Amino acid sequence: MTFGEQPAYLRVASDLREKIANGSLPPHTRLPSQARIREEYGVSDTVALEARKVLMAEGLVEGRSGSGTYVRERPVPRRIARSGYRPGAGASPFRQEQTADGVRGTWESHSEQEGASPEIAERLGIETGDRVMRTRYVFREAGEPMMLSTSWEPLAITGRTPVMLPEEGPLGGCGVVERMAAIDVVVDNVVEQVGARPGLAEELLALGGVPGHVVMVIGRTYYASGRAVETADVVVPADRYRIAYHLPVR
Repeated sequence: MTFGEQPAYLRVASDLREKIANGSLPPHTRLPSQARIREEYGVSDTVALEARKVLMAEGLVEGRSGSGTYVRERPVPRRIARSGYRPGAGASPFRQEQTADGVRGTWESHSEQEGASPEIAERLGIETGDRVMRTRYVFREAGEPMMLSTSWEPLAITGRTPVMLPEEGPLGGCGVVERMAAIDVVVDNVVEQVGARPGLAEELLALGGVPGHVVMVIGRTYYASGRAVETADVVVPADRYRIAYHLPVR
């Protein structure tokens, strides 16, 4: 096989990737051994090893101790729909994060006070070290972890109010808009920024992913008259979900 200017290991990985995509190497099939890759493509052991590493990093194959490397089952991506920031009265954090019709789920959460990091302080428009309430969530659909979320709210706004703890009190479990309205803070704007990056080890452990998997990160901030009242990072496995936005045309 003649290789062009592209590094040989990427060409080998590309060919194997195509075989996985077209079904020549179906799920649960053992990937050709390093020796077989070397012989079939006329490359060195180093090239064969690097090609296999590329496929593992992409989450297409997985190593099984004492058995070899196998093609992974590829899930059919499901949709996470986002359509605005005003959920219905009594909306839960799950419904706030996932607005697709018919979706029902559960969540676990834990809140604690901390000093704002420089990044969170900038997002909230406060000083580094100012006190915030951090709440971490794990959202599940049919028992399967589908997304993580970490939110931060300035205690200068919610401290010593009935909504200081997002999951406790008379409005515990309601969305940000409704909770803020209860203390006369009217949310009128929300900004979301979507990016992608390799998942952190603790994120992939919680989401059931493997090292190297990519996650989508939605950085969201709610505003009331230009003042940030909550900011959050929502982490979604990129191989299992697609984010769809439904926005009104003005």
